[in-house]
Amino acid sequence: MNSNKQDHRDMNHSAKNWFKSGSPWVWLTAAAVSASIIMVAGLLALIAVRGLSHFWPTPVMVADYHESDTRTVHIIGEIRDSESVPLARLHANGETIKSDSESITRYLLRVGNRDIQGLDFRWVLKPKLSQQHYPDAVMVIERREWGNFYGHLQAIKEDGKVVKEGDRAWDALQQRIARTQKIFSEIREIEKDDIGAINYRLERLRLDERHMEIANNNDADDRASISRERAVLQARYKGLQQKLVQLYADIGRDVLVAKTGEGRVVDIPLSKVVRAYRPNAMSFLKKCLFYAEKLWEFVSDEPREANTEGGILPAIFGTVMMVILMSIFVTPFGVVAAVYLREYAKQGPLTRTIRIAVNNLAGVPSIVYGVFGLGFFVYFLGGSLDQLFYPEALPAPTFGTPGILWSSLTLALLTLPVVIVATEEGLSRIPKSIREGSLALGATKAETLWRTVLPMASPAMMTGLILAIARAAGEVAPLMLVGVVKLAPSLPLDTNAPFLHLERKFMHLGFHIYDVGFQSPNVEAARPLVYATSLLLVLVIIALNLTAIAVRNHLREKYRALES
Repeated sequence: MNSNKQDHRDMNHSAKNWFKSGSPWVWLTAAAVSASIIMVAGLLALIAVRGLSHFWPTPVMVADYHESDTRTVHIIGEIRDSESVPLARLHANGETIKSDSESITRYLLRVGNRDIQGLDFRWVLKPKLSQQHYPDAVMVIERREWGNFYGHLQAIKEDGKVVKEGDRAWDALQQRIARTQKIFSEIREIEKDDIGAINYRLERLRLDERHMEIANNNDADDRASISRERAVLQARYKGLQQKLVQLYADIGRDVLVAKTGEGRVVDIPLSKVVRAYRPNAMSFLKKCLFYAEKLWEFVSDEPREANTEGGILPAIFGTVMMVILMSIFVTPFGVVAAVYLREYAKQGPLTRTIRIAVNNLAGVPSIVYGVFGLGFFVYFLGGSLDQLFYPEALPAPTFGTPGILWSSLTLALLTLPVVIVATEEGLSRIPKSIREGSLALGATKAETLWRTVLPMASPAMMTGLILAIARAAGEVAPLMLVGVVKLAPSLPLDTNAPFLHLERKFMHLGFHIYDVGFQSPNVEAARPLVYATSLLLVLVIIALNLTAIAVRNHLREKYRALES
């Protein structure tokens, strides 16, 4: 009996010692971190599967669908989703279904042909489908307008005359699509690059003339020089226009004839075709090559069809450019503020109040920064710059309108507290003896800071920059007010002097996700792109952070000897 009591007391004592040692909290923390990692990995896996699977060529089904007791339609489409629907819900909607179970399966089909049928997607009930098969001859055409087309190839026309029919038309179609794509690339290069550069230069000449009028400059030589340059540009423009007329005639030469599932025969100009393929006839290798081609198009091409098709290169470029500019702005201001608060400011109630205010700024909603950026940066600073330096362009604003410069400054202001706090913590960890040793050797306080303290604190600065990038890259709300747009016709960086155009609006991956997910006229077609763009945004943020982490680790190793 006494032995059992003693064992019980020993167990209670061991348990108390175990709790006092802190081991339970270590295990609890490890479990929480593990659960968080698993949830984050699961979320990323879900986004990756939902987004990346969109680019795989889906088999196309051909079937008869019995819409009523008397009407049967022939449908062609891809099965994009399925769900189980209670029979009671269908009966309440007027559907009469005979089934032994309490629910039936229905499919979401992408039937395309929006210019003919009016809708890209439709729900069909599985019991009403019959004669389901996947023929090799069924064709999918990606178009620049009206989305995908599903049907069968009938013939190819050249200048209105049939040149290929039946099975022989397919190989000829691929060759003519390649030819059309080459001509389309030439047209895009002339319109966007060559003519775009001419129009940009003509506008600059117009502004130069306007500036001369405002300044009452009547120099005949300057006006003659402008006139000569304008004449040269206009002559070059006319030559490019003549070339474009010929290219448009060449690209409009070929037309394919196709038949829809309902038996309707339509003509589709190859100038509107991006690619044509037969997914049911593809081998696994061809599907892999097609998948790689679609992925490359997604990251390297411009969007089309209200951002539901094509690529997102302008959004990738705009996001990275904005983050780089934000980093250039926020780092020096944050470091200077931290150095002043830690090294120069008298430590007292005022300094403590400033630190509290800086910490509180980190909790201000981002949309408030957007409103401040719109009022101060865009209207006040931008409007003042227009009055001082760009009066010839008024009333059209140059900097007095949202742009990438004001977006970067707004996000720099938003992330400034993070950089200040991280830099201050880095400065506080540097031993006082290092400062005293430097001063004892005859260095001034400024030299000590510049040559000793700041290099040793540089890893902490990079930590603040990493946190700033992580927060700023995904922000959307303030950018909607200070520069981001649905579709930007010109990138902020191009070959026209001064090359970097800080006044231009830009596209952003975060806003692209919002626009495609909530503002798209074709929700079902846009849904996979929301996942794909979200995954790409995460990858861009990871790449930017890894770059900053690599720089930080290099600096940490470089100055480790000084810390020891």
